Amino acid sequence: MEQPASAPTEETNTARDVQSPPSGDIAQLRKVTLSSLLGTTIEYYDFLLYSTMAALVFGDLFFPSTNSAVSTIAAFGTLAAGYVARPLGGLVFGHFGDRLGRKSMLVITMVMMGIASFAIGILPTYDQIGMLAPVLLVTLRLVQGVAVGGEWGGAALMVAEHSDDRRRGLWTGLMQLGSPIGFLLSTSAVMLATLLPDESFESWGWRLPFIASAALLAIGLYVRMSVVESPVFEQAAAKAEVAAEAKPPVLQLLRRPRPLILACAVGIGPFAMTALITSHIIAYTTSVGYSSSTVMRVLVLMSVVSIVTIPGFSALSDRVGRRAVSLTGAAVAVLYAFPLYMMINTGSIALLTVALLFGQVVQSAMYAPLAPMLSEMFGTDVRYTGVSFGYQFASLIGAGFTPMIAASLLVASDGSSLPLSLILVGTACVTILAAWIASETRGKNLAVGGTEQN
Repeated sequence: MEQPASAPTEETNTARDVQSPPSGDIAQLRKVTLSSLLGTTIEYYDFLLYSTMAALVFGDLFFPSTNSAVSTIAAFGTLAAGYVARPLGGLVFGHFGDRLGRKSMLVITMVMMGIASFAIGILPTYDQIGMLAPVLLVTLRLVQGVAVGGEWGGAALMVAEHSDDRRRGLWTGLMQLGSPIGFLLSTSAVMLATLLPDESFESWGWRLPFIASAALLAIGLYVRMSVVESPVFEQAAAKAEVAAEAKPPVLQLLRRPRPLILACAVGIGPFAMTALITSHIIAYTTSVGYSSSTVMRVLVLMSVVSIVTIPGFSALSDRVGRRAVSLTGAAVAVLYAFPLYMMINTGSIALLTVALLFGQVVQSAMYAPLAPMLSEMFGTDVRYTGVSFGYQFASLIGAGFTPMIAASLLVASDGSSLPLSLILVGTACVTILAAWIASETRGKNLAVGGTEQN
């Protein structure tokens, strides 16, 4: 039975009575963190695997054209379709997650992603079934987008609402390792597949990483089914004293959209940067003379760097504040936008490696505080919807169309990297503005209304 939701802008009796969970049950917190880590790892393995394959083979296999640049742009267009679907997933799963609980929604998102990815692995190509192939590919990409849209917010909240107020950044930082670990696994899988002869890779080798996701799904479901529901949600639902006809969470948020707008804006910079230095960088660097295998090895190193930097910066936000870490990262991104591509354009593998590794450090500084910051912006009754909607709209605006726009601008500018640097500067400035305006949320008691809602 659905639990009624209260207005996001007022502290309810429930909020005043419920206290944020103590750090006592460390065993359960560790299990919840592991479950969320596995869940986000699987989701991002599948989602980012598609991004890599879109740059490598999907253009030729599903969108054949006499112009390879047109095929690549079309493939990146399907990549954008997945990002378009993510806010829808955030809306749907956020609504039911705020009414029915976090855990059940996370099981559904995991199953959806696993099935969609396996189906991509066995999907016939354009040469085999014609126009039906790209239609099915886009459909499965949309399913992936919906699943990811509901996964991240729920996974972040399960950890945030189980952890104590003082170390929320640390624990949610561990959860956010799912993104770089998923990317590391997907990139490694592609590297192994590309060891095959080109003809074999383009014929059947590209399918293997997608099919392998079924094993990850089985492991993830086993762990996820063993965790308990968020204590903050259970206590708030049990003591709720509002009318059953309360408005849906999304309508409550739209009535006073300030926290939603800030949650979205603060994430645009890190998402745009990760799109430029991961998804799009493969196509760009190969166009200026680097081999795809060289770039893939650098991307693996970037994943290793982010495994250290994401929890590090997230834990640092427990000490100095979410805003300080985010603002610093975004400011450095603005300053680094032009040197980044200047080093890449030298043709030196060493400079390429240094440029992208430092770029990953900068991106992590902007990205790492997002999970604790967004969790602390909203009240319990609308938190899943608010966090998911804000995060996924940031993902759509910052990353969804960036590879396609970047590829188009490169063609229009005869290969100049200037538009790419300008994209990075503009999106980082959006993050700076949002982080500057937002209230500091560090140490917020999640049992009371969100900082931006009061």
